Amino acid sequence: MTDFLEVLRKLFNVNLVLGVIEFPFSLLQLLLQVVLPLLLLFFLFKLLRLALKKVLSKSSMREEVAGKVLRWVRFIFRLVYLFLAVLVIGRLFGAELARYVKMFFSALNEPLIQSGNTKITLVTIILLIPVFMAASWIGKLTKSLVNQSVFNRLGLDDAKKFTLSTLLRYAAMTLVVILGLSIIGINLSSLAVLFGVLGIGVGFGLQSLVANFFAGVIIMMTRPIKEGDRILVNDHEGTVVQVRLLSTIVNTLLEETLIVPNSKLVENTIFNNTYGDRRIIGKNSVQVSYSSDLDQVIDVLRDVALRNPFGLKNPAPLVRVSSFDDSGITMNLFFWIGDVEDKYQAQSWNNLEIWRAFRAHHIEIPFPQVDLHVKTEGKNPAVSSTPPEVEGLLSEEEDDRGTPV
Repeated sequence: MTDFLEVLRKLFNVNLVLGVIEFPFSLLQLLLQVVLPLLLLFFLFKLLRLALKKVLSKSSMREEVAGKVLRWVRFIFRLVYLFLAVLVIGRLFGAELARYVKMFFSALNEPLIQSGNTKITLVTIILLIPVFMAASWIGKLTKSLVNQSVFNRLGLDDAKKFTLSTLLRYAAMTLVVILGLSIIGINLSSLAVLFGVLGIGVGFGLQSLVANFFAGVIIMMTRPIKEGDRILVNDHEGTVVQVRLLSTIVNTLLEETLIVPNSKLVENTIFNNTYGDRRIIGKNSVQVSYSSDLDQVIDVLRDVALRNPFGLKNPAPLVRVSSFDDSGITMNLFFWIGDVEDKYQAQSWNNLEIWRAFRAHHIEIPFPQVDLHVKTEGKNPAVSSTPPEVEGLLSEEEDDRGTPV
């Protein structure tokens, strides 16, 4: 027990050492002078923000204004917290802060990878973050500007606008990345050699990634699908949310998200219900009994389709006699739906109205029936030419008269 306490005492009271660097404070000083005050400040800011949120909810201030006030308060709290954290950490280092800052930046500038005149350091890697963020922002801005100022004036359809704006977006991102790499001191010729070496690995280990990339380019150029299309893929029906270079995001009817590799969309057959037109033909099948008046059935079905709020009156609905089945006659109702999004609502509405209309017009919907014939034991139906019911009546008559007939 004494040894354990001695270890703890040394751990908390001896100055911290990181590699060859010895800091001018111990673990106990770090906990008491930095970690604990910052935690207390964090919880204090949280309590103040919750109190302000409750006060704003009870006030007559509009919800949008209250939301803006909360966002500004949160931003100010973060700035104050960052400022206090810098003060607390600077107080912990004391007069030696400048020396440790210099050591920190020297470590950041140590080359991790060096090829010719190109040196990749931790600073270079950190600077890559704003480069890629700027590339993403400029790409989105380019897409938005060309859509609003150029393509809308040219009168291009949505498919062509999407393809051209997406390609321009990625082109702008590529230019920004190349320019950013040059600014932070990365020699692109050295990267070309590195990419050439990596190309061998790409050829063997990243075939699916390359296939998905080029499939994404093909989809953007040929436009077999686009954002907003209703497609059927892998037995899942859904709406295309986003077409990316490597994959396509599809939101199913059950609000499930499918991330489909682009190569699957190019190689396999995809059912696109909105390719060039969002209208679709709906179908309802129903059986009627053989005793039904088919002309009346056709009129009733056509009237139901014309009253459908999701359907179109032009083109007119069609009713066809499909087949003569064991239990009844199968009728098919075909009708146009204005938008594929309403397909299942329209079919359900028709089914309910068909049931009500058939009941009102006394049209029977048959169900499967089985006729069961029972033979009487001890008698051979092939020998007797008189039906059993007639034989029973003759026996009763013979008993009444006393003489056979």
